[in-house]
Amino acid sequence: MFITKTFKNLTIRSKILVIVLPMVLIPLLLMGGMIGYSSSNLAREGINQASREDLDHMATFTRHMLEAHHRQFQVYQQKRKDDFITELKTLVQMANNIVTTEYKLQLSGKLTQEQAQKLARKTLKKVSIGTSGYIYALTSDGVLQVHPASEQENIIEQHDKNGHYFIREMVNIATNSTAGTLHQIYYPWRNTDLGEMGYREKLATYLYFPAWDWIIAAAGYTSESYSNELFEQQSLQDLKDKIKSKQVGKTGYIFCMTSDGTFTLHPGDEGKNLYDIRDNNGHAFIKEMCDKKQGWIRYPWSNNTDGKSRMKIVRYIYFQPWDWIIGVGCYEDEFYQAANTISWNTMKVTCLATVLACLVCIILISYASKVLTNPIKHMTQVIRRVRSGHIHEQMQINSNDELGELTRTFNHMTEKLARNQEIEANLAQQGKMASLGVLSSGVAHEINNPLGVILGYAGYLENKTAEDDPNYNYIHEIKRESKRCRKIVQDLLGYARTPKSILELTDINTLLEQITDFAANHTDMHHVKITKKFTEKLPLLKIDGDQMRQVAINLILNSGGAIDEKGTVTIETKREDEHILLIFSDSGCGIEAEKLEKIFEPFYTTKEKGTGLGLAISRQIIEQHHGTITISSVIGTGTTVTVRLPIDYEDYLI
Repeated sequence: MFITKTFKNLTIRSKILVIVLPMVLIPLLLMGGMIGYSSSNLAREGINQASREDLDHMATFTRHMLEAHHRQFQVYQQKRKDDFITELKTLVQMANNIVTTEYKLQLSGKLTQEQAQKLARKTLKKVSIGTSGYIYALTSDGVLQVHPASEQENIIEQHDKNGHYFIREMVNIATNSTAGTLHQIYYPWRNTDLGEMGYREKLATYLYFPAWDWIIAAAGYTSESYSNELFEQQSLQDLKDKIKSKQVGKTGYIFCMTSDGTFTLHPGDEGKNLYDIRDNNGHAFIKEMCDKKQGWIRYPWSNNTDGKSRMKIVRYIYFQPWDWIIGVGCYEDEFYQAANTISWNTMKVTCLATVLACLVCIILISYASKVLTNPIKHMTQVIRRVRSGHIHEQMQINSNDELGELTRTFNHMTEKLARNQEIEANLAQQGKMASLGVLSSGVAHEINNPLGVILGYAGYLENKTAEDDPNYNYIHEIKRESKRCRKIVQDLLGYARTPKSILELTDINTLLEQITDFAANHTDMHHVKITKKFTEKLPLLKIDGDQMRQVAINLILNSGGAIDEKGTVTIETKREDEHILLIFSDSGCGIEAEKLEKIFEPFYTTKEKGTGLGLAISRQIIEQHHGTITISSVIGTGTTVTVRLPIDYEDYLI
């Protein structure tokens, strides 16, 4: 009983902590113990798989390094090839320039043709290309004119390894092209005079010098220019050093060998062929790797320093461009040592994580209880303020849960209470206005007859008095002010009596067109330009045309009156959903925000002369047509009045 009574007297926040904390912490501690036990076992089982994946990754990584090196040297050799071609073209052009220079000396008479050709031969034979390349020249019938060893020999019938008569092709192409045009030809060749046994690709660049009937060529073996053996060897050694520096576990390493078992990369056996070597069980594991070229292999192995054999695992893959087999190996017991370490660390981390999780849960539950109870405290404070008379007080909505729904309901209730107060105030004000309307109507009737008499006599006296008579101005002033009084009386009567609308289908654009023409000629609108933006083919509206004319004239004249000097009044019509919009905009001085709230109230005006009933009557007419009228204004920019009339005229209450 004591415990129950104590629990009931606790705050909501304390009740949440007492109930929720045990429900969360006890399962969390049990779960942490189970996870620690399971994770240690899973770590032991999974470490082997992870290690195998590491070996596979290292093997793949090594192959990528070899591929990158291979591609790099392909690009390097292509660059060397392009440079070699450019060099041959340059040498042929140079040779052509030398021959042209000697030919010019011949033409000038300083040298005979024989002397000029002799000097040209001497100069061209000094040029060497690579190790065995040279410049040579021959006539169109195949006789060599310039050559390091075979001048005056006819080589027109020479052919390459494939039986192709390349000398004939060179002569034919050169003599049938424009003088000085460069050409290229590849052909397999071997120089027997130099003791060459195998064929190598040779490249010749040539052009035709017709004055001496010489075909000038620069030729060389591509292999002598495309590669740099010393550079390639050094780059390959650097690559091997990088691969050797990669550590695999404690004693593991990366090795490479050709498919015949010769090690091309190994910490201690590089260059040796171990194709027939066997493990401690007598199995030729190197032979198996060379035959399969890709896969996994496990074998017992012991180094000279090991007391007993240990099981080794190797991942090997094939690199086809070099015919290399890439292997990554390590002892399995090193994997288990890592598994034991990880298992112990996993237990420690799990225990620590469980403790931290408990602390985090305590903090989160405390925070959650605070989050849940703080809105209730706030609601209690707001309710107390509303009860004390602050009817417009609102609660803050911070969520979409039940408390948020309760808050929105309470705010809705206070809004209704405030609205009811406003309605009561408006009803009281309308009662006052109704009384004022009755009073104004009676006063207007009583004043209207005397005003008619005053206007009649004033008109009579005005007609009988000459314009140069000093009294004429007084009579005219009496007449003008009397008319003004009669207009005020008419406005009072119009506002006091709700006119009955006579509805007819009307084209609103045509109606506004007529009103615009009338307003443009009004004396108060001479300084204003009226712009019309009427949307065509608007549906007909069932409205009282006379009343709508009165509304439009009021709004146009109000817009014009707001413009001091020159300005523009824009009248626009358009359709919006099931309504027709009449928009009256001016470029006048604008209306202050505090005045906009009162602009439709009777007898309120911003003009020096006016009754303040024009907009009140206009709104009365618009509302009678089930429409709305709104106004917006910016000081110094202008004012916009928007009238919205429904198209569905059947909804009108006639």
